[in-house]
Amino acid sequence: MQKILLAAVIAGLFAGVSTAQAAGIQDKYNKACAACHNSGAAGAPKKGDKAAWAPRLKKGDAALLNSVKNGFKAMPPKGLCTDCTDADFKALIKFMSN
Repeated sequence: MQKILLAAVIAGLFAGVSTAQAAGIQDKYNKACAACHNSGAAGAPKKGDKAAWAPRLKKGDAALLNSVKNGFKAMPPKGLCTDCTDADFKALIKFMSN
């Protein structure tokens, strides 16, 4: 019984971390990405537009991360997320492309 309870507590902790991380990515998206990626401004692929994201995703994580960090076409370096880490950028790309 104690093992089951311990497993439930651990699962709950990990679920909380995932929820917190998701909320953090949503917040970063809202602050730094949404203005362009919700509207498609300046050719930005819209959030959730799988067809628009497909050719970008084919370039691979390294190329996408490079584009985000250095800017690409109308997108400024770091896409206005000056406090984002590489892991944040990867999570944001995943968030927007799904």
